[in-house]
Amino acid sequence: MKKLRIAIVGCGGIANQKHMPSIKANGEKAEMVAFCDIIPERAQKAAQEYGVEGAKVYTDYKEMLADKSIDIDVVHVCTPNVAHCPITVAAFEAGKHVMCEKPMAHNTEDARKMIEAWKKSGKKFTIGYQNRLRDDTQTLHASCEAGELGEIYFAKAHAIRRRAVPTWGVFPNKSLQGGGPLIDIGTHALDITLWMMNNYEPASVSGQVFYKLGRQENGPDGNVFGPWDPKTFEVEDSAFGLIKMKNGATIFLEASWALNVLKSMEASTTLCGTKAGAEIHHGGSYPNDELIYNTVEHNQLMEKTISPAGVVDFFEGGAAAEAVREQEQWLNAIINDTEPLVKPEQAFVVTQILEGIYKSAETGKEVFFD
Repeated sequence: MKKLRIAIVGCGGIANQKHMPSIKANGEKAEMVAFCDIIPERAQKAAQEYGVEGAKVYTDYKEMLADKSIDIDVVHVCTPNVAHCPITVAAFEAGKHVMCEKPMAHNTEDARKMIEAWKKSGKKFTIGYQNRLRDDTQTLHASCEAGELGEIYFAKAHAIRRRAVPTWGVFPNKSLQGGGPLIDIGTHALDITLWMMNNYEPASVSGQVFYKLGRQENGPDGNVFGPWDPKTFEVEDSAFGLIKMKNGATIFLEASWALNVLKSMEASTTLCGTKAGAEIHHGGSYPNDELIYNTVEHNQLMEKTISPAGVVDFFEGGAAAEAVREQEQWLNAIINDTEPLVKPEQAFVVTQILEGIYKSAETGKEVFFD
């Protein structure tokens, strides 16, 4: 079988931590033939570590897409959020499949342009929500699909860090990222929660964001990633949203990089259904992922958990197991002409809701969706 030929646009943190190692782990299906970054040394380093012999290096993605000397099948967009749209649209116009890192875009307008370009292209498109591929999320999703929780009418999406502000790259830069923890890690928690509920029809959202600890002189104290400069911290340090769905279901979303709380929990969810409930605990306060079901049996309140003996992390080195699985199903979707796990329309709704929270916080009013 001919290997899929992949181009990486943006050779920074997320490309090195997730995309390139997970593609390498799926080396029987794909190979990396081109690397693009505005910092040439970064692209060259990536090409040396992960590229095929003769892999090409670029500083301009347009030049890369126009280069007829290489035959690219797939483009992975691993840039700051505001660059997701133009690169993705250009890749579709060049006839490539696209995997874009989360979130789809920093606003709904850009996300809509990406959807339109994808539909015109006839190619595959997915967004990097790898947390769907964890053991706990896969198990809970199977329960939800089987109707074991009944109608899920209330949920919480958790993305809370006590002090874990990312101090590298462009994370505190609002003009390049579009926001802070809400758009960075809140997006994962919301994606998981919507996916479990199988509900992508929001009616309205009310939200509030805070610029408190990030700009305090002593705010960086105790940060697990080291100190940051409060003078250049442009984004929120915490954000909260109340989302009402068209069927009446309600979701509370909480996100922070810095918040004076005891428990740190991200890419996690709490689900309340008519038959049972469930919680996923994942993040800083939990050395091991926890999935806990709660129900009533024989007139007694019961809790059930996954046995640690049943969890096997099959991949060691380079990238987390869920990232390798994410890459495997994405490549299989292209090879077998099937739908990827994360559908563009689903990722669009996540972006729509996140933007609604920011707008609600700015205006002080509830934001309604069509």
